[in-house]
Amino acid sequence: MTGFDAVLLSYDEPMANALHRRLGRVLGGTVKRLHGVRGMRRAYRLTAELADTEQFFLADGDFSIDTRFPAADVEPLGGGISMRVWRAVNPVNGLTYGYGGLKLIRRDALREMGEAVDVLAALPGKVEFCEDTAGTTRFNQSPYHAWKAGFRECAMLARGSEYGMADADAQARLDAWTTSREGDFASYAAAGARDGIAFAREAARDTARFDALNDPAWLKDRFTAAHGEQAVAG
Repeated sequence: MTGFDAVLLSYDEPMANALHRRLGRVLGGTVKRLHGVRGMRRAYRLTAELADTEQFFLADGDFSIDTRFPAADVEPLGGGISMRVWRAVNPVNGLTYGYGGLKLIRRDALREMGEAVDVLAALPGKVEFCEDTAGTTRFNQSPYHAWKAGFRECAMLARGSEYGMADADAQARLDAWTTSREGDFASYAAAGARDGIAFAREAARDTARFDALNDPAWLKDRFTAAHGEQAVAG
């Protein structure tokens, strides 16, 4: 047991059930789950209502925790820190950074969350990025999921990171995403990355239009228009 509650937030990820069980084995105890909630901001806020501890682990439905993650050694968040993010291995481009990583987060921070396209970038207080790696983000479970990951991440990087990332670092990540060639459905992740960059050029200054990145139906329609219904199913 870690002393922290844990919540897995899933929507439609094919491996979510198995990754939920894995998370429970590594963290110990019962990992709660919120599934299928429409509206990303609403879903993240609702995870705070599931947790019984003021600080809790939060994992995405495609996060595969490393079985060696030292959960029992995790220290609570310090004063003024709203969230700690551990890094995750990206299976298609070799990057390892906070994208898709495990989080330790305050319930109150989620309840007071503001507005940002990258939803958790709108938390009050500071974000602490941990140099340790907690697992792998297994977003490449189907052509659609791989494309969606590349599209959303690269649209946000191309518009300008809401975490204050340096331009050179953002460009290096864009370059890696657009040349993804490892693992399952890497070509779809690369295509999504290129499509996301193009979308940012069109819509970056239109807040309402850019927020479509958080609309699952809009994302699926855009993917299907380019790649066909068969690719959605994998």
